[in-house]
Amino acid sequence: MQLPPAPLLIPLHLALLLLGLGACTVAPVEQVPQGLGQSVRSAAQKAPPGAPKGSCWETEITPAVIETVTRQEQVTPPETNSAGQIIRPARFRTITRQEVVRPRSERWFETLCPAQLSPDLVATLQRALQVRGHHRSSVTGRLDTSTKQAILAYQRAQGLDSSALSLENARKLGLISVKR
Repeated sequence: MQLPPAPLLIPLHLALLLLGLGACTVAPVEQVPQGLGQSVRSAAQKAPPGAPKGSCWETEITPAVIETVTRQEQVTPPETNSAGQIIRPARFRTITRQEVVRPRSERWFETLCPAQLSPDLVATLQRALQVRGHHRSSVTGRLDTSTKQAILAYQRAQGLDSSALSLENARKLGLISVKR
């Protein structure tokens, strides 16, 4: 078989390459809306057992604290002669193990539902966090990254490590009426 002349090979290769690349298309990616600090775990199970219907919940997960402990264990005692001198030293082995200092914990807390987080409420939240020195950005009425960071800073001081605003802290900030 004889190949076509060299000037014809380049356009032929280019055409084959373009045909091959034409088959490579990117499938459209579905946009998955992100909840307020909602983890995959809490999206699967939205409330603890016994929670009132229509209420919204989040979890605060504290990872386990594990400590590695290393110690020496004597395998054979030292051998001594009649004068008490060591003729063969003791043999030891190193034992390393991990101990759980604090187990993993999961704490459910009630949050505002997405329908309650109107732009007006978020703007009021931003102002409340500004007054307390946690929100340094402008008031936008949007639950943006700086607002979530401010919520996290405020709630950490209250003992909750989450950027999802708890119902209890929303009440403390004066955003919703106090439960009676």
